[in-house]
Amino acid sequence: MPINTVAILSPGDMGHSVGQLLKQHELRVITCLTGRSARTRALSESAGIEDIPDFNNMVALSDIILSITVSEVVPEVCNQVAAALKANPSSTLFAECNALAPSSVKEMEDVITAAGGRFVDVSIIGSPPRTGISPRFYAAGPHAQEFSSLIDFGLDVRIIGDTTGQASGIKMCYAAMTKGTAALHSQLLMAAESMGLYEPLMGEFESGHSAVIQRMESWIPGVPSKSRRWVSEMQEIKQTFAELGMTPNIFEGVTDMYRLMGSTELADENPESRNLDRTLKQTVERLAQELPNQE
Repeated sequence: MPINTVAILSPGDMGHSVGQLLKQHELRVITCLTGRSARTRALSESAGIEDIPDFNNMVALSDIILSITVSEVVPEVCNQVAAALKANPSSTLFAECNALAPSSVKEMEDVITAAGGRFVDVSIIGSPPRTGISPRFYAAGPHAQEFSSLIDFGLDVRIIGDTTGQASGIKMCYAAMTKGTAALHSQLLMAAESMGLYEPLMGEFESGHSAVIQRMESWIPGVPSKSRRWVSEMQEIKQTFAELGMTPNIFEGVTDMYRLMGSTELADENPESRNLDRTLKQTVERLAQELPNQE
């Protein structure tokens, strides 16, 4: 089926950049901004994404819907789309692109297909395409081949299998490494700071782990601004491991770390407002103040 119109739900940090990239390749990109924040509206407008005020109409106009949002609101989004599909029957392809456990994705597939839509399991790995370079879009399921048509419009689509859950599974494993490591690094640095051992520990790292220091310096100052939306993602990773018969407790701890970061004013930052001059040390000092034994 020819692709002419793609809907983005919703045009946040990743979504608006993806929408902008698709527009640059001459696709019509739409969304529904009803009830969205002023920041989301501004991001959408900056990307040139067209606002369709009526949600049902937006769904009816779409050849493909890209669901790019926070893990915890995915069921709400899927139910909204399903209701719109029932109101205006169509075979719209719904791409679930969020960080979900494979079992969660399969539940969402049932919701969409029961409403008459078609479903593809997609996961996004990489940074938003602000420089015109697409992150990887892994796709799986019976409609993955159709989704790969977006390669012609600038997306780096990689079909990983024909079973729903495979694309989400690779995201769970990858995010477990990247975001799990960021939480671990944050925790051990906060512990060292609270014991007055930050400088000796960093000196020890410098003796044989300079690459680790570089990763900490580039990642951790920006982690608090993402921590609140990562809480639900860590819960999906925990669920994934538990359903595979492995301990979920590691990511229960990671979830707690992101809750702690999310309780600070650093978590109020976004990519536009984040203090890019704040160092790793300054970030750790502020986070360590949240520990219960700090006066």
